[in-house]
Amino acid sequence: MLRAGVATDGSRGDMRDDEPSDHAATTAAVPGGRASRLLRLGTLAGGVAGSMLAEGARQFAQGKRPRIADLLLTPANARRVADQLAQLRGAAMKFGQLLSMDAGDLLPPHLGEILARLRADAQAMPMSQLVGVLDANWGKGWDRHFRRFSFTPVAAASIGQVHLAETKDGRRLAIKVQYPGIRRSIDSDIDNVASLLRASGLLPGGLDVGPLLCEAKRQLHAEADYLGEGTWLSRYAGLLADAPEFMLPEVHADLTTASVLAMSCMGGVPVESLLHAPQAERDRVAGLLFRLFFREIFEFRLIQTDPNFANYRYDCASRRLILLDFGATRDYPAVIVDAYRRLLAGAIVNDRQAMSAAASAHDFGSSDLPARMRAAGLALSTERDSWHTPPADALFLHRKAGGLYLLAARLKARVDVGALFRPWASPQTSP
Repeated sequence: MLRAGVATDGSRGDMRDDEPSDHAATTAAVPGGRASRLLRLGTLAGGVAGSMLAEGARQFAQGKRPRIADLLLTPANARRVADQLAQLRGAAMKFGQLLSMDAGDLLPPHLGEILARLRADAQAMPMSQLVGVLDANWGKGWDRHFRRFSFTPVAAASIGQVHLAETKDGRRLAIKVQYPGIRRSIDSDIDNVASLLRASGLLPGGLDVGPLLCEAKRQLHAEADYLGEGTWLSRYAGLLADAPEFMLPEVHADLTTASVLAMSCMGGVPVESLLHAPQAERDRVAGLLFRLFFREIFEFRLIQTDPNFANYRYDCASRRLILLDFGATRDYPAVIVDAYRRLLAGAIVNDRQAMSAAASAHDFGSSDLPARMRAAGLALSTERDSWHTPPADALFLHRKAGGLYLLAARLKARVDVGALFRPWASPQTSP
């Protein structure tokens, strides 16, 4: 496959990539100004409202009395939201990714399938914007340092996109390049999306989401700091130096800035592709991830809180798991770690027999928990007096745990979760 790149002499030309791409990205310029991004969101809101009115009129004509939720959560509106957020990228798209994390189990299936596009199908920035970002971070003439540089990204996400490259000294790299203007747009994006949610009635007026909005802004600013992510990655790699079953990329500091993160190219295949692997291998991989989760909480007190499936890849030759993307890493205080330990220990030891059995040999493939969670969530949405703002640390912790659960369910894995937690059940017996 021929792609635009950097020729051996440093000039921009065509090259043949050695690495296959998991992502065929379309291109669109990233709107950088606050006014232009607000206009896009306003247009989106108008389109959703118009669709609701049209669908409501159609249902009334059929003698039905539609609910607001039924008018809002339609495939047409989900497609409209997904398309617009994919063009905006940044914090607005990150919000949509959180809604779609489950890809269909917690959302109605037809909505989940549409919104799931946000996890993998961001639009890449055009080459002119990409070169502008690289010129600003590496200086004019940066291409003289590279034997090859693929201008077609292998991945495009909410904050940046990834390119493969090889330096003149032989380093094969994955270069994560941040979209221009993303850091400037984080605060306004979150405020604008929250305003749209309130206007739509999805958020009750009495619910104080201020603390969560502040935390979301803080977290996204951290994720947009690639120097900070490089520091987290190096620290995490040190903590896992005794765990050869995991592989992490190495940060190349000479090419890393706040907006460009240069890492060793890891390869591997998407972890979801193991769905067709033998049951024992799927069980092993899911077990490794849950064991790592318990180490993160109870040993490291440092958790990579982003459960996106794309953050896990698998090296088939070595049977090792590749861990990626550490922008959402958080330190956890001892008081929360100890409380979570007591919670899990009580759930396994003292609770009902069914809960104990589920924890000791959980068959994620046959579990109906996501469907039950969806039903409970829809019921809770009508009882707005019971809504409250959860602590941010708990929210991110449960986001990670939920993401692992959904990944294990995707793999139809069977994991002895109770046995994995048991060494950590009390501070005195922790490894």
